[in-house]
Amino acid sequence: MIDCHCHFEQKEYDKDRNKIIEKCKKQLKAIITSSAHPKDIKLTLELTKKYPNFIFAAIGLHPTYIKELTEEQINKTIEAIKNNKDKIVAVGEIGLDYFWIKEEEWQEKQRQLFKKMIKIVKELGLPLVIHSRNAREDTIKILEEEGMKRKKVLMHLFTDRKNLQRVIDNGWFVSIGPGIKRSKNLRKIARDTPLNKILLETDSPWFAQENQKYGTPLNIKIAAKKIAEIKKLTIEQVEKQTDLNAIEFFNLEW
Repeated sequence: MIDCHCHFEQKEYDKDRNKIIEKCKKQLKAIITSSAHPKDIKLTLELTKKYPNFIFAAIGLHPTYIKELTEEQINKTIEAIKNNKDKIVAVGEIGLDYFWIKEEEWQEKQRQLFKKMIKIVKELGLPLVIHSRNAREDTIKILEEEGMKRKKVLMHLFTDRKNLQRVIDNGWFVSIGPGIKRSKNLRKIARDTPLNKILLETDSPWFAQENQKYGTPLNIKIAAKKIAEIKKLTIEQVEKQTDLNAIEFFNLEW
């Protein structure tokens, strides 16, 4: 199995990051870790060097950081993406978040940054990983207007059943995490999304399960098991197809 989205740079892993990664190596095929803040780029890239052909990186700017990001930080992130385009497998996560950012002024700044980052993605030809919370209509509209139909777009932790068919029609992928265990809405999304458009993710260290201090990429087994149950498939069938999806989406090579 491949965890297509987690955050190994987070402080929760500081004490035992390497130990957890080694454990994951015994059970998973690959992990894509996402640097969502300028301060995390260095560690994220170091992890890809330390664990080649197992940890792959995406670099982006999480929309909830919009109020603290300076122009210099934004430009340095764009520069890091361009300078490391052969060392990363995607740009992301980027997008819009109106849940944490309520003010119209800052939401507009998110939209402008989002468009700016999409232009970089198009220039470099890299896949795009999207964060969208309470902003799905605007997110999809901007992606469509910026020419991302039929391009490699992953709707990370997608929960918007209303726009699911639109996403599928645009040729985009959705990723499903361990939250499916508790969420009836996510189970319906898994049911209604073709398996060849689903990737597995954990968004670790978030979505910790019972008796866990924090989540780990191993939790993708929860998502795979539930998807198999919903689609009346074996877990091996789900693992195989979602692996193929991730390999295709991120252009993974070993």
